Amino acid sequence: MHTLTKLQFDVLTALEGNGKANSRQEIAVKTGLDATAIMTAMDELGALGYLNDLAITDKGLLALEPYRVQRAVILAAGFGHRLVPVTLNTPKPLVRVKGERIIDSLLDALAEADIRDVVIVRGYLSEQFDQLLYKYPYIKFIENPIYNESNNISSLMCARYYLKNAYICEADLLIRNKAVIRKYQYCTNFLGVPVDRTDDWCFTTGDDGYITSLTIGGVDCHHVYGISYWDGQDGAKLAEHVKAAYNQPGGKERLWDMVPFEYFAGEYKVSVRECAMEDIVEIDTYNELKQLDSVYR
Repeated sequence: MHTLTKLQFDVLTALEGNGKANSRQEIAVKTGLDATAIMTAMDELGALGYLNDLAITDKGLLALEPYRVQRAVILAAGFGHRLVPVTLNTPKPLVRVKGERIIDSLLDALAEADIRDVVIVRGYLSEQFDQLLYKYPYIKFIENPIYNESNNISSLMCARYYLKNAYICEADLLIRNKAVIRKYQYCTNFLGVPVDRTDDWCFTTGDDGYITSLTIGGVDCHHVYGISYWDGQDGAKLAEHVKAAYNQPGGKERLWDMVPFEYFAGEYKVSVRECAMEDIVEIDTYNELKQLDSVYR
């Protein structure tokens, strides 16, 4: 149950990282929202004691606490067939691009958002992930013993008790803009980029802005990035639905994100949280890796 309106939430989170704005117009620029609406929201927040002279108060920070992201679940069990030969000896998330492991960009973004309850589901060459503990000693690992005979739903099945107030992230995304990982989230959402047309995985949305379908290829849709947030209620529900879908005939071969959008469609309200295409790099093939880093050429 929300104690803040979405606009009030956006204003408070815009101020939280910086402490104070120089003007209401500055807040409008940061949020990309209507300046008049921003002024109204700031007046409301001031009356509630959440703002004082364009600065967030301790009471305002307390009002954000119910929206704080509690943890992140990172799915990192797969083999990475399309990055052969480099993945013959190294799990894809640990492949280095210009000297940095792919997964480090995500872990660094989580750390900057003060999210240190991090669970990594590992499988292929799992012992190699132990090297992450030198830089990120707070990481916890969950083993997926059947990663090589199932789809990624099996990894979420292993981590299903960690999904409340949590990010679910693919481990092979190279994060260019750490701001896509935020300390606070207002509601359940999936990261996506608005596109005119795509041949890749995409979301379509209804007039209310909620996701109506997940498909391969679409027009006037959102290209999907594998970072989502699930609030307490939806995270608990997703845990049960993942288990139900997994235990059905052929369940192990399913993608986990088809659970809320196909197998249990209509039981979730998931919005798209928009980002830019340059915020994240998806490295799907060895040729794409070579283009990013000359070491592999």
